[in-house]
Amino acid sequence: MSDRIEKLCVEKGMRMTEQRRVIARVLSGAHDHPDVEELHRRAHAVDPHISIATVYRTVRLFEESGIITRHEFRDGRARYEEQPETHHDHLIDMKTGQVVEFVDAEIEALQEAIARKLGYRLVDHRLELYGMPIEDK
Repeated sequence: MSDRIEKLCVEKGMRMTEQRRVIARVLSGAHDHPDVEELHRRAHAVDPHISIATVYRTVRLFEESGIITRHEFRDGRARYEEQPETHHDHLIDMKTGQVVEFVDAEIEALQEAIARKLGYRLVDHRLELYGMPIEDK
């Protein structure tokens, strides 16, 4: 749904200006993990009056409201994605910066087992793998 973020904002009682709506729609439609500069570029293409400051403020508001998630993938930029409905992990291509989302039942089970072995009940986690493409020989 391309307006899921906008609907979540309304459900949380957030005042939705037209510029916030544009930013919400851009985020909902993103299939990557854009940073603020990229969000601004995309939102600005829809509404040339949207400033980078508005994007920063809106992203902070959405993040504080639990609507989007912030990631730091070691590239010096905070990147964002819609708060996922189901858990997934990330593999970051160190050559291109592409972020690949994945789910692996074995990894999930191993993390649970490690937490239990150490005397804990796992309540949350993030897994980020960083890799270089295997070159064809």
